[in-house]
Amino acid sequence: MRKTKAPHVTTLPNRETERIGAPVEVRRHPAARRLTLRVSRTRRAVIVTLPVQCGIEEAGSFLHRNLDWVRERLDSLPEPIPFRDGILVPLRGVTHRIVMPGEMPRRRVVRRIDGHPFPQLQAPGEVIAAVRRLEQWFSEEARRDLAERVAWHADRLGVKPSRLSIRDQTSRWGSCSTTGALSFSWRLVLAPPAVLDYVAAHEVAHLREMNHGLRFWSLVRQTCPAMDEAKHWLRLYGMDLHRYGVQTSA
Repeated sequence: MRKTKAPHVTTLPNRETERIGAPVEVRRHPAARRLTLRVSRTRRAVIVTLPVQCGIEEAGSFLHRNLDWVRERLDSLPEPIPFRDGILVPLRGVTHRIVMPGEMPRRRVVRRIDGHPFPQLQAPGEVIAAVRRLEQWFSEEARRDLAERVAWHADRLGVKPSRLSIRDQTSRWGSCSTTGALSFSWRLVLAPPAVLDYVAAHEVAHLREMNHGLRFWSLVRQTCPAMDEAKHWLRLYGMDLHRYGVQTSA
């Protein structure tokens, strides 16, 4: 398959961002034949794609001609839920309350504590430091769960990944490179365990079949019989997971 060059990405000036209320990216793509416009639900950004021969001022004009459409799409997005004291977040599908007590204990780590009506995730320190600890803690929990499930599925399918990494991916839940490296979104740890398990199985199956053909899906079902339920959950609720931990300027 012939590779297409990646788009060149720039941003419009801050005054445009302030006018729209969201970041605006301009992507000059060699394969683009006309100007297109979309709003990313996961990144809450406006993306204008234009052919290489178009100037940046054309992107601005195109955006303003469609300003009502953009604002309508932005207004329809669910509100982000930044990590703050008292908010509710899911962990492995179970609702937890974030507690930021403020004081700095000897062990500067996030602790999960059983409680009523919700278990607590206690993050010590001032808000900025507490948020940073929560982000790291969620990533570490995701790595632990995914490493376990990847190893299990890899053993079932007779493969071995070269590396496993955890990121905040917005376009996909997981990926598999041609070198056998697997990458996953930390937000999978927010979902019920069966959902994380399915995504792990999906990417491990790519180590055998780097496509989405019948043989690939047969491998996924072989190692994850409940894949249909997990796929359905992701279609219905997956986008909501991107709301959590998005820091706002407020």
